[in-house]
Amino acid sequence: MLKMIFIALIAALAIAMILAALKPDQFSISRSVVIKAPPEKTFPLINDFHNMQTWSAWEKIDPTMKRTYSGATSGVGAQYAWQGNKDIGSGSMEITESTPTKITMKLDFTAPFEAHNRVDFTLTPSGEGATVKQEMYGPSPYVSKVMSLVFSMDKMVGPKFEEGLANLKAIAEK
Repeated sequence: MLKMIFIALIAALAIAMILAALKPDQFSISRSVVIKAPPEKTFPLINDFHNMQTWSAWEKIDPTMKRTYSGATSGVGAQYAWQGNKDIGSGSMEITESTPTKITMKLDFTAPFEAHNRVDFTLTPSGEGATVKQEMYGPSPYVSKVMSLVFSMDKMVGPKFEEGLANLKAIAEK
């Protein structure tokens, strides 16, 4: 009987490892919101890391986290680093592209795990304002693929994107 349970566990583990190996090598999480304000009003809220504290859902997780700003004040070359509790971890961001319709950030986590991703904010003029899309993407190493069998990154990160975009909308529409 124990031998059968052991064989079943080994088979289940092998299936899980195969399923993980078949997952994509890249991940992508995306959310968007329509903001009824000119893109020129929304753009600086994203393009300057100092403004992120007013709308980013991540900023509210650890109000005591240490923040450092360097490089340009805003736009290309602006840099932001944080060191927080176990819920927010630590890392840095740098704006690598900044046009009136797109802001791209290099996002590097150092804790609780190392990860190197990219975040794009795209502002598409529409009607009375703009559709703002936030997308994060990057490599999905094997360990992440295994974890994704149990945890959905989209379900963990997506709601924070939605919360942040809702905050951004509220501020821009004032």
